[in-house]
Amino acid sequence: TPTKPFLEINGLNKKDVFSDVSFRLAKGEILGMFGLVGSGRTEVARCIFAADKSDSGTIKVNARPVKLKSPRDAVRFSMAMLTEDRKRDGLVMHCSICDNVGLATMQQFSRWSYLLRGQQKKMVQTKVQEMSIRPSDITRKVRELSGGNQQKVVLAKWLLSKAKLIILDEPTRGVDVATKVEIYHLIGGLADEGAAVILISSELPEILGLSDRILVMREGRLAGDFDSMQADEESLLACAAGIGVRQ
Repeated sequence: TPTKPFLEINGLNKKDVFSDVSFRLAKGEILGMFGLVGSGRTEVARCIFAADKSDSGTIKVNARPVKLKSPRDAVRFSMAMLTEDRKRDGLVMHCSICDNVGLATMQQFSRWSYLLRGQQKKMVQTKVQEMSIRPSDITRKVRELSGGNQQKVVLAKWLLSKAKLIILDEPTRGVDVATKVEIYHLIGGLADEGAAVILISSELPEILGLSDRILVMREGRLAGDFDSMQADEESLLACAAGIGVRQ
């Protein structure tokens, strides 16, 4: 297991939501986060990405303390977050596949405030083909795509940004089985390429199948830290519900 942490969270608190959350995450590691509704797992992720403000605690990236004021700051520190509600937070529904996939990398394709559309289109087209996004016509509006293909567009946006920390909140919600399998391969590929991944999911088989380590949250606190090789659905559920608590 990788040892040098890329991300260190110490004593993160948000009043009445979660308290004293601390963990480490290395490059190439997939950290699963499981918890019942209201456990605080999504809120922790949103505070790490600076989508919400925490009250106290420290975040270190590559052993350096960082103060993130907004998601824009988080993106600058090579972070990405795929939110639970892709239509509200992840996509501009009336825009094209090209515009959506290119959103997080505008700087990369800008010169003296001009957007190099040709280069951007080429990169987006390559990514769309790599990820089998259907239809592959990058001028098509995102709202015309199926749920699974919309989710792949959001993933493509962050893959293009080459983010080093990727937070995935319910990445396979509302997608068909075939697309789920494709997304699982993509997540595994991200870790293989050295990204640090936080995977939040309500689906235990997903958490157990993809994660190296699993954190369980209960009522705003970290209730357990499991090695995925030693965890099973029963022990994770028991921990999440506070029945015969195991650490």
